[in-house]
This record gives sequence, C-alpha cells and structure tokens, in this order.
Amino acid sequence: MGLAIVRKLRARGDQVRSFSRGTYPALERLGAESLRGDIADKAAVLRAAGDCDIVFHVAAKAGVWGSTESYHRTNVVGTDNVLTACSAEGIKRLVYTSTPSVTFAGTDQIGVDESAPYAERYLSDYPRTKAIAEQRVLESNGSDLATVALRPHLIWGPGDPHLVPRILERRRSGSLRLLGNRPNAVDSVYVDNAADAHVLAADRLEPGSAVAGKAYFISQGEPLPLADLMNRILAAGGLPPVERRIPTGFAIFLGALLETGYELLGIENEPPLTRFVALQLSTAHWFDISAARRDLGYEPAVSLDEGMERLAASLRG
Repeated sequence: MGLAIVRKLRARGDQVRSFSRGTYPALERLGAESLRGDIADKAAVLRAAGDCDIVFHVAAKAGVWGSTESYHRTNVVGTDNVLTACSAEGIKRLVYTSTPSVTFAGTDQIGVDESAPYAERYLSDYPRTKAIAEQRVLESNGSDLATVALRPHLIWGPGDPHLVPRILERRRSGSLRLLGNRPNAVDSVYVDNAADAHVLAADRLEPGSAVAGKAYFISQGEPLPLADLMNRILAAGGLPPVERRIPTGFAIFLGALLETGYELLGIENEPPLTRFVALQLSTAHWFDISAARRDLGYEPAVSLDEGMERLAASLRG
C-alpha cells in the first residue's frame, strides 16, 4: 500500500521521501527520494523526517508468528520514534495505518463502527502491538500535531505481498481449507482504495479538524462470504476453487496444538494454523464505513469486480 500512496502523491506533484528497510526501485522510478533504515532506529527516523510536512506511517511487522520482542520493536518502538520525529521536526500531520484487528476479540464483528472497544485480550502479538501503537498515536493528537488512524481490512490487489500470494500458494500445495459451515461475511479493500483513504485523510487533517484524533475503518463496503472472496482470488490466479472444509472447533484446537509444539521445539517458521488465524477464518468481520464516507469523503473508486479484473491481469503478467 505504501507504493500506491506514493504513486498517488507523485501523480499530483507532491515531493515524497520514502523510508524503509529495503530497496524499492519502483519508488525511485516514481521520483520519490528513498532512504533505507530501520524504524526502530530513532536517529535514522529523525533524519528521514527532516524537512517533511506530513508523515504517512505505514510500516509494521505483520503476520501471526514471531517473537513478542520483534513485534514490539517494530510496531511500538517504531511508532514512538515516528512520534518523536514529528515533535522534533515540527511536523503537523501524521496519518497512521492501523488494523481492524485491534478490536477483534475472537467473535463476530457484524457492521461494527469505530465505537467498538479495543479487545481485552489478544491471541497474537500483531494486533496487540498495533493496538498499543494506535492508542499512542491518537493520544498524541493535539495543537502541535494532528493525528489520524486508518484501519483498512484485508488489503489486496496487484503487487500484494501478503494475502494474495498466501492464498495462491496454499491452494497450489493443497493445504487451503475453509473453516466451518457458516457463510461468514468479511470485508476487504482494494489497494488503490486504501491509498485513496490515506490521501483523503491527509488532506483533511490539521490540528482541530474533524478527523484529528480519530480512527476510521476502511473497506470496499462490499462484504462477501469468506469462501467467495478466497475463490475469486483463486480464479484471478487461474486456480480452481477451494471446497474442502474442516470443523471450526477442530481448527482452533489444531491451531493451539501447533502453537504449543512450535514453541516447545523452538521452530521459527510460522505454523500452518494458529488460534488467531482459525478464529479470523471462522468469524464474520465487516465494518460500518459511514464515518469514513462522512469525514474523509471516502468512496471506493475501484469496485470489487474491477479490482479482481486488475488482479487477474497482473497475475497473468
């Protein structure tokens, strides 16, 4: 999504500096200045923030497996460094990319809005550390720095390094399964729509503005049964649909068993299933985005159908 945001900013003539761990030639081709470093390195973040007017903080350690320290270092310490840099450099606006998982407590989320509380307990360090970071960002909102947090759900599209490749790889290996028999509806968001929301938020953000200090769910506004969403992604990749199912209770038990086994054996690779993933795949999670429509002027410009066509074209090469 960071690349999509840069593309939109450069298209309207904004000067952009990118700060990331890797080297991304696509950013340089867009005319963005690229700096390389670790977000947990405060001095590096301070250097990157110099002379900037606004920060889009999209960096995170995602996923569901890894040491607690690694998630804390990137998602919490890294966010603290961004906030410190904004203060030190006199930056007035910060757009933070959060996740709807900060409110996920393991049960259905059906049309919930931003009044939903943070979960009291998390089964993964990713949502736990993102919740800590989001709260710190929103608590930092004030007269000197305006902050806003966006919660895009299941970002997908051309170039997606997470959701799409994982679904396609597991289908090719024969390990992809549906959980339970409920047609649990889920939200998703096409990458360009998520980027639009970030730019819209930035343009409306200033100290005291209507969006300052708030969080917003971002999605297509077109929830689908999870099986339908997965099978549409598989079709875009030229693969047959997934039909095999396993009971939800067994999946949760298996996830817990695998987590325990991997921890006891010191296996660093991610287990094929965890409790968090089992609960995510077996519950409904779709959101009321009327606040984003009202305050940000957000409206998904790329429909789900058009987005799938673009995804299929990119996967065909």
